[in-house]
Amino acid sequence: MSIRQFAIAYAASAVVFLVLDGIWLTVMADRLYRPALGHLMLERFALAPAAAFYAIYLAGVVVFAVSPALASGRWLTSLGLGALLGLMAYATYDLTNQATLKDWSWTVTIADLCWGTFVTAVSAAVAAKVVLAASR
Repeated sequence: MSIRQFAIAYAASAVVFLVLDGIWLTVMADRLYRPALGHLMLERFALAPAAAFYAIYLAGVVVFAVSPALASGRWLTSLGLGALLGLMAYATYDLTNQATLKDWSWTVTIADLCWGTFVTAVSAAVAAKVVLAASR
C-alpha cells in the first residue's frame, strides 16, 4: 500500500467511522449508556483520549482490514476483516470491563460488540472501495 493509498483509506474510514459513531453515541448515550453506566460516566466528554483512540484505531483499520483488501483487489475482504477487528477490539474493552468491574452491564457489552463489529466492517469496506476506485 502506497502512502497515498494509506492516506485515502485513512481519511475515508475516518469520515465513515466518525459520522456513524457520532450518531450512535448521540442516540445511545441516554438510552443505553447513561442508564446502565451513568455512575461511571464523566460529566463532560474528554476529547484527548477519544481523539487518541480514533487516531490509533483507524490506523489499525487501514493496516489490518483495508490493506489486505487492496492486495487482493476485493473490497469484501475488508468487510470481513473489519468485522473481525471490530469484534476483537470491542471485546477486549468490554470483556475486560466485564471481568474487572462490579457494575459493568452485559447489555452494554452485547450492544458494544455488535456495534464495534458493524461500524468497523462498514468503515473498512467503504475505505477499501474508495481506494480501489481511486486506483483505477
